Amino acid sequence: MTDTLHELASQDQLSELTSEYSAHNYHPLPVVVASAAGSWVTGVDGRRYLDMLAGYSALNFGHLHPRLVAAATRQLSRVTLVSRAFDHDQFGPFCAELAELCSMEMVLPMNTGAEAVETAIKVARKWGYVTRGVAHDEAVIVVFDGNFHGRTTTIVSFSSDPDARADFGPYTPGFVSVPYGDMSALRDVFAAYGHRVVGVLIEPIQGEAGVVVPPPGFLAEVRSLCTSAGALLIADEIQSGLGRVGSTFACAAEGVVPDAYLLGKALGGGIVPVSAMVSSRSVLGVLKPGQHGSTFGGNPLACAVGREVIAMLRTGEYQERSASLGAVLHAGLGSLPSSVVSSVTGRGLWAGVTFTSLDGRAVCERLAALGVLAKETHGSTIRLAPPLVITPDELSWGLERFSEAVLSA
Repeated sequence: MTDTLHELASQDQLSELTSEYSAHNYHPLPVVVASAAGSWVTGVDGRRYLDMLAGYSALNFGHLHPRLVAAATRQLSRVTLVSRAFDHDQFGPFCAELAELCSMEMVLPMNTGAEAVETAIKVARKWGYVTRGVAHDEAVIVVFDGNFHGRTTTIVSFSSDPDARADFGPYTPGFVSVPYGDMSALRDVFAAYGHRVVGVLIEPIQGEAGVVVPPPGFLAEVRSLCTSAGALLIADEIQSGLGRVGSTFACAAEGVVPDAYLLGKALGGGIVPVSAMVSSRSVLGVLKPGQHGSTFGGNPLACAVGREVIAMLRTGEYQERSASLGAVLHAGLGSLPSSVVSSVTGRGLWAGVTFTSLDGRAVCERLAALGVLAKETHGSTIRLAPPLVITPDELSWGLERFSEAVLSA
């Protein structure tokens, strides 16, 4: 299809191209986006939609934020890629500024969130072998039921979601999963595996599971257990971090500082994929040249955009917006009748809504018809993650449409 035909194609024609030529690993809503700005997207049919998904938190600062676009544009005219065979003038500053934001010492930039998680798995294992003296190939990493850390073969090996895991074996060993929020089960694993436990990989708030917040005090107890056992606490803040929950990191709600943060999504400002593992010198310092890498990881364009994201977060403005508008979001959702909504979970501008009997997909389709974009997860639950730039009026309008969609079903 030529560019001209592409521009003239209808929504149905473009959807048919997707269905015919794209692998069916997604089930998108019947919306084909042509442009976007701020909290809104516009379809090829001219319809506007309030985006209350924000790319699963990749668009924390909305679509085409002027500061981020300007940073990307400046860098596009200079240099976009040199590989890590050479240094470039954005790399050192990006690493230093991200380390400072996290109150950590060292950064390993990658591209996607899954790469950051894979990096953490490799680093934790190597750290266990060379620093703690764990017998080779005996390292154990503890994870949690309901987790979502990505879709690589190693990561789905410890997934409890049959859709993500089934038929992709043989699976990578070295992981033990316990119920999320179950401290007794976690202690049992530490008691059973002892010195072999090199780390605990945890989402401070589980996203794919339905924006599940752990019991009060759980994260602090996990931190204490890891400290006493000499294991690493690795916080996957790829969705929950960078302002989404009303603070820079979700761990901060309990005053917890992990041994490593895993970041992604919003770090690239919705413009380029940027991820990173951020930790101490004693942890990331176990890597030597040639032992891990990525051609595009830490490229100049990614670093330039990431630096602007970091600068925007330093002001605290977006964290404060998430906290204040998040209170409005949760109050609005919490006011819906229990006969329709069985639970509302989450924190800040992030919510999981579970319905008593409604189908999540059907609700999302009704929302789209009313001009609001959201996405279901696990049948009767949908996630809402409006961009942090959403205005109070936009949020109120979105909540009115949400109420209309669920009460008219």
